[in-house]
Amino acid sequence: KDIEFIRSYYFNKKEDTRFSSSVGKFVGFTERGVKIAADWNNDPSKLSAMKAQKEAVCLHHVQVYYSNVL
Repeated sequence: KDIEFIRSYYFNKKEDTRFSSSVGKFVGFTERGVKIAADWNNDPSKLSAMKAQKEAVCLHHVQVYYSNVL
């Protein structure tokens, strides 16, 4: 529950849009990013795919990364 999956999208070295598993949706940080986030948030398949990334990437690998640190 302490793990968060974040995927950020950049344009011209500025963060446009970000998906955060703790928020559960895309958030836009620029005018362009807000429009993109709104479109992506209206696509249920895109949202469910991003939500599944937390389990597929983070939760699946956390034990491996954690044991390597210790």
